[in-house]
Amino acid sequence: MAEAENFIQQFIDEDLAAGKVSAIKTRFPPEPNGYLHIGHAKSMFVNFGTAEKYGGTCNLFFDDTNPSKEKTEYVDAIRRDILWLGYRWEKEVYASDFFDVIYEYAEKLIREGKAFVCDLSPEEIKATRGTLTEPGVESPYRNRTPEENLRLFREMREGKYADGEKCLRAKIDMASPNVNLRDPVIYRILHATHHRTGDKWCIYPMYDYAHPICDYLQGVTHSLCTLEFEDHRPLYDWVGITLGFSPKPRQIEFARLNLTNLVMSKRYLKKLVEEGSVHGWDDPRMPTLAGLRNRGIPAEAIKDFCARAGVAKAQSECEISYFEAVVRDFLNASAPRAMAVVDPLKLTIVNYEGSEDVDFEINQTKEGAGTRKVRFGKTLYIERSDFSLDPPPKYHRLKLGGYARLKNAYIVRCDEAVKDENGNVTEIKCTYFPESRSGSDTSGIKAKGVLHWVNAETCADAVLKQYDHLLRDADYAGQDFSERIVLDSEHIFSAKAEPYLAECAEGEAFQLLRTGYYKTCRDGGKLCLSEIVSLKDNFNK
Repeated sequence: MAEAENFIQQFIDEDLAAGKVSAIKTRFPPEPNGYLHIGHAKSMFVNFGTAEKYGGTCNLFFDDTNPSKEKTEYVDAIRRDILWLGYRWEKEVYASDFFDVIYEYAEKLIREGKAFVCDLSPEEIKATRGTLTEPGVESPYRNRTPEENLRLFREMREGKYADGEKCLRAKIDMASPNVNLRDPVIYRILHATHHRTGDKWCIYPMYDYAHPICDYLQGVTHSLCTLEFEDHRPLYDWVGITLGFSPKPRQIEFARLNLTNLVMSKRYLKKLVEEGSVHGWDDPRMPTLAGLRNRGIPAEAIKDFCARAGVAKAQSECEISYFEAVVRDFLNASAPRAMAVVDPLKLTIVNYEGSEDVDFEINQTKEGAGTRKVRFGKTLYIERSDFSLDPPPKYHRLKLGGYARLKNAYIVRCDEAVKDENGNVTEIKCTYFPESRSGSDTSGIKAKGVLHWVNAETCADAVLKQYDHLLRDADYAGQDFSERIVLDSEHIFSAKAEPYLAECAEGEAFQLLRTGYYKTCRDGGKLCLSEIVSLKDNFNK
């Protein structure tokens, strides 16, 4: 057996050594009420990864116990996201698969005097629940006979009562120091059409009650949950022990993945989509897996990030810059290089005629990547920011009388700046030095600046999109969520790109020199270069 790498694996090793289990089975349990986000990638990494480590299996388990918020659209999206990350489940299972059995278990609890039908409203139940220092108050309906409770519960199922009029509560201990054990609601009335069972049911089990039953019926050995379920574990155990599950699944909690500058709540993500603040669940600014995929983030980089973040017990927050650094490292090693100019300025080489191909490195960090040919010519475009009429000290780009090297081509000297009637520079005219060609430079000219460029005669028009984070860093008590949202976070520019980019496959990732990592796509039939991650690394390694 491999040595345990984290505390979850230590617990599993103990259970295996003690003979409590012989084979490991986990499950990934999303609720189909929205699209998965990067936090769910951590849960996938833990559940699928743990099963794989021990030669076990992992189910895809849909917690569909709240039909008012769940859709088949979300089920389909969840499947796509899991497969995109490269995980495979043994079985696809739904809580609704077990609704009949879950109901029978509820009747069993009623007959044994361990559950009762309560007429208190949700607000009244909350008011009588007590506090962390004071016990709760027992419901006046707590001592109904099993016969009466069974009759009322069946009437609930038959649709005799309105939403909220009655509920089924477990009879545990209103004085328990754990508030979750103070006669929790285990069934509520909800007249809503279910995405799989239609209108068969008008009562639905609560997650805390259905969760341990579904785990047991699937044969799950270890129920791996995020830390917010730690206080619910005694209820998980109570259900399993009371219903006589053997062997009873073991719940283990781990810290969820929290990232700065990202909206990590499906409720708020859904609000952004519904209010039109973003283009949809797969908007490149969204932290959803669909959004990250659309942005061009490689699935392998997300899994690598989850592995580096590790599995911990204590809650913590990870800087978004660290995630971006991981993505940048991955793309730096794999992405081909290319050139595009965002704010083009025409550059004419007055003493150059014709055209020629120059060698361009595909990826200097990738052994054996080789080179490709780029057409060089008399008229080029460079970045407007690479020329200045009034340069600051130690300016190494083009200025009047100054020298710079055109990437993988020649050294040029700027001789003239052409202006329009408003005094704006529209063109610069340069002289090139034939003996200064890259790889065979014998000119003796020292040029510190190296500028990327595109050929004006062969370049493609492009739309370039850049993105800010959806959330500002500021987060303080009493702050409204809307105060943190950066709505003006998508920036669109016109650009000139080398024709190579227009010929590449949709979704291919590139490092645009001195600009960032981008993917190719089409926007209304036009070449679009969409930012994946900036070139600048803000993470303090």
